[in-house]
Amino acid sequence: MKIIIPMAGRGTRLRPHTLTVPKPLIPVAGKPIIQRLVESLASAYEGKIEEIAFIVGDFGPDVEKELIQIAERLGAKGRIYHQEKALGVGHAIYCAGKSLSGKCMIAFADTLFKADFKFDASEDGFIWVQQVKDPSSFGVVKLDEAGYVSAFIEKPSTPVSNLAIVGLYYFRQGENLLAKLKHIIEHDIREKNEFQLTTALELLKNEGVRFRTGEIEEWLDCGNKDAILHSNERMLEIHRDNGLVSGNALIENSVIIPPCFVGENAVIRNAVIGPYVSVGHNSTVENTVITNSIIQNKSQIKNAVLDYSMVGNSSRYVGSRDELNLGDFSNFSKR
Repeated sequence: MKIIIPMAGRGTRLRPHTLTVPKPLIPVAGKPIIQRLVESLASAYEGKIEEIAFIVGDFGPDVEKELIQIAERLGAKGRIYHQEKALGVGHAIYCAGKSLSGKCMIAFADTLFKADFKFDASEDGFIWVQQVKDPSSFGVVKLDEAGYVSAFIEKPSTPVSNLAIVGLYYFRQGENLLAKLKHIIEHDIREKNEFQLTTALELLKNEGVRFRTGEIEEWLDCGNKDAILHSNERMLEIHRDNGLVSGNALIENSVIIPPCFVGENAVIRNAVIGPYVSVGHNSTVENTVITNSIIQNKSQIKNAVLDYSMVGNSSRYVGSRDELNLGDFSNFSKR
């Protein structure tokens, strides 16, 4: 099976952290969002993951190399496709047309899930959903009496269903999806001025393809700072028994209140860390108290009391009591 991940968006809601790093590579509980996503999908599938295809924007060769390595660590071939213009999710997936064959899963890169992903691969397709209070911001599905999808509606202005599509799909025959995406693009069939995946799904359904639904236990958005910090908290809680403090981190005269992640070669000195704190690889925290926060790699925090904060890579903060939102390569001293 192949996993296809559209991730070409600019991540504007998460700036300044996405000015130098694309949103799916922001770490949550010590691992990039995209890595956590593909690991959970691969572990749920009993067969072999042959390929993981990433649809990206102009992220540069270093990011593309990291994505390939994430795929290879799971024993899969990594493949990069480019979406040069933001023409919608349907168009992004069409850009990965050479990978749309046989069994495929499509997963959006800005969400994490807690769910039982096991499914019957002999079905035509699966679409994972969650009940929401306000469906107007989502693509939704309606079900028939047998439990198959009877309609797809993109961001309905009037309530027709509360089953929101969470951005995770399975197709037994990916080439059928490719044909419908090609059709809507060649005939310029748009909704809200974009080529939507739900338009292609509706065409497939009308030709007899039947989709089952799987329900998500917990759906974690990673679109902005508040959502990232909440996802970090939940991932730390879910994986709290998995040894989240690196064995070669240096911890001196400090208290770590679990669950926390402390990366390789991190230094925690005269500090209180936690709960719900992630400190990245090669970062240093001294004379500081931190709760509910993410400190990324190669950063320094000194003489501070931080809560509900995000600090990017290779940044330095010396200060007092704050709620921070510092991007990569920042240097701030509060005197």
